[in-house]
Amino acid sequence: MNLAIKTYQDYLSVYKYSTQEPENFWADVADTFSWKQKWSNVLEWNFKEPKIEWFKNAKFNITYNCLDRHLSENGDKIAYIWEPNNPSEEVRKLTYNQLHFQVCKFANVLKANGIKKGDRVCIYLPMIPEALIAMLACARVGAIHSVVFAGFSSQSISDRINDSQCSLVITADGSFRGDKKVELKKIVDEALPSCPSIKKCIVFNNRNFDINMLSGRDVFWHSEFAKVDELNEPEWMDAEDPLFILYTSGSTGKPKGVLHTCGGYMVMVGYSFQTVFNFEPQQIFWCTADVGWVTGHSYIVYGPLLNAATSIVFEGIPTFPDAGRFWDVIDKHQVNIFYTAPTAIRSLMAMGDEFLEEKNLSSLQVLGSVGEPINEEAWYWFHDKVGKEKCPIVDTWWQTETGATMMTPIAKLGIAKPGYAMYPMPGIQPILVNEKGEEILGNGVEGNLCIKFPWPSMSRSVYGDHNRFQQTYFSAYPNLYFTGDGCKRDEEGFYRITGRVDDVINVSGHRIGTGEVEDAINDHECVVESAVVAYPHDIKGQGIYAFIICDKLVDDVNQFKIEVNKIVSERIGAFSKLDKIQLVKALPKTRSGKIMRRILRKIAEGDISSIGDTSTLLDPSVVDKIKAGVVVF
Repeated sequence: MNLAIKTYQDYLSVYKYSTQEPENFWADVADTFSWKQKWSNVLEWNFKEPKIEWFKNAKFNITYNCLDRHLSENGDKIAYIWEPNNPSEEVRKLTYNQLHFQVCKFANVLKANGIKKGDRVCIYLPMIPEALIAMLACARVGAIHSVVFAGFSSQSISDRINDSQCSLVITADGSFRGDKKVELKKIVDEALPSCPSIKKCIVFNNRNFDINMLSGRDVFWHSEFAKVDELNEPEWMDAEDPLFILYTSGSTGKPKGVLHTCGGYMVMVGYSFQTVFNFEPQQIFWCTADVGWVTGHSYIVYGPLLNAATSIVFEGIPTFPDAGRFWDVIDKHQVNIFYTAPTAIRSLMAMGDEFLEEKNLSSLQVLGSVGEPINEEAWYWFHDKVGKEKCPIVDTWWQTETGATMMTPIAKLGIAKPGYAMYPMPGIQPILVNEKGEEILGNGVEGNLCIKFPWPSMSRSVYGDHNRFQQTYFSAYPNLYFTGDGCKRDEEGFYRITGRVDDVINVSGHRIGTGEVEDAINDHECVVESAVVAYPHDIKGQGIYAFIICDKLVDDVNQFKIEVNKIVSERIGAFSKLDKIQLVKALPKTRSGKIMRRILRKIAEGDISSIGDTSTLLDPSVVDKIKAGVVVF
């Protein structure tokens, strides 16, 4: 059937087909890609072990689909526009022909340095085109890339390298992020003495920083590049061969190496990019994420390239040289689709509307948010001030583990409700369950969000620890994937993510979602951002503890608390009033923008001795500052 979604009726029809005949639906989607050998079975699965296999025995290479198949018609089309950290520096552009040339050459560099199918390669690079080239070159030769955000400490790098036993690391001399100098090679040098599996380190000379090169181990990208030719036949991969490992934080102190495979990931990421954003070939797409996180993997590298898109790659930060940088880039490159994090939106909103003034944002057609649910105030600011009330907002919900968007408004339909992920993507079968695992039917209900049927881009394991994969995602409710999130389905059947289930607060029998309370708190004129968690309460069972960032000094905190509680009480009910508040300068967040509430919960409970893993935080020092500044009202 025709899978194009142009109207809400189209969505209903395609979604019905995708859930009644999921294997046929995903086979139809897969048929839009190039395969050297077709699959014997579309799907074999069970959620008990768990074991999930999509497009079994199919042979292909994801980079052939990202690059080679586009060259005849789109070889001269721009694949990437690189916008440097410093706006006075030169923009770089790569056509599909040029990107293909670079990827093939660097694939040969990897081979010349001993990399073969199945080897693990650590990539620790800034947001420069070479980061994407390195990822694609790994996929080209069948190596498994493990990208580490170029801001992690040496300890974090060594932990990840040792967990996946990488044999090669790719880095650069360094970079600038805003006005901060980042000496990447020095950080890698600190990590590698404790990484016996590493045999080679390839270094891209990005900024001409002074660096040490260890003879026999370290080689320069450009010198290795000059030794090889550009002819490279892709390694033909099985659909279930691993594509990448991506580490995400865990409560145990050890990050989880989420493992994704080639075939299903390609099919769903390519399909979701086109469907969610209603992408059209002439559009300019900009995802502001870093390739060190799953959003960058799926919607900077693989999703756009699979659709022959032109994408912006941004090296900088939204506030350098000032808080108008995002809007300058949109104006400069006439961006049509802009995909960013609620954290960025809220921080820019707090900077003031003057940074938006006199910026030409008329090219924008679709806005998107990712990383966490966007609160209503930020949604309206994004819609009204950035989108000029004409751009649909796709508030996407998904996870590192899901690989691609799972729930979202779809741009073409123009149907959205602030704070809502709205409805599932075709092929995704969500259900709400109670604490016993019993399905909650109907609308106007709330429960724990599970997925009852596999989807192609889902993670297959935690690298080297399948038992942890089973325990984390499949043990809570038999034969269901447990997302860890709570969810509301409103009277219209639209879905709203309420936050992690362990962040749902039970106050005197009332189940209160953290997102709901935070939305209310954020309505106070002094509040920039907030995060609420539960803590043990002698009378209520659980009380509400709020960590709040204000945009100015609060002279009378008790009066401020009264004002906030008045808003919360009016928005939700008297039972949802805050019991304790702590004013903070920042919140502990992952690089993708998610607030690490388990850390805040430990602080609220006074259990600061077992905070757990903080390596994936944007700024781990935030935790120490919050602990040191505990003055509670």
